[in-house]
Amino acid sequence: MTSSTFTTAFPFPTALAADLLPCHEPEAADLFFSERPADLEQAKVLCTGCPLLEECRRGALERSEPWGVWGGAIFDAGRIIAVKRGRGRPRKNAA
Repeated sequence: MTSSTFTTAFPFPTALAADLLPCHEPEAADLFFSERPADLEQAKVLCTGCPLLEECRRGALERSEPWGVWGGAIFDAGRIIAVKRGRGRPRKNAA
């Protein structure tokens, strides 16, 4: 496994190591910025219990993050949305 350096828009408390946060796992970017709704839901679960959850969400709102999961919430066009719809046309319901 390789080591990567991550930066965030907010400082980490001195008692908290960045590498302990689930969003700083090397594979996490694929989940937190995925196009697949199931991946985004999994990323939201990883945020549960994070000591920076509220600060992360607040920072993302202030920066109007264009997409991704921030602070346990899905962002799209700088706003929090409840769920992300999958790509393509929605399926037709059987009549």
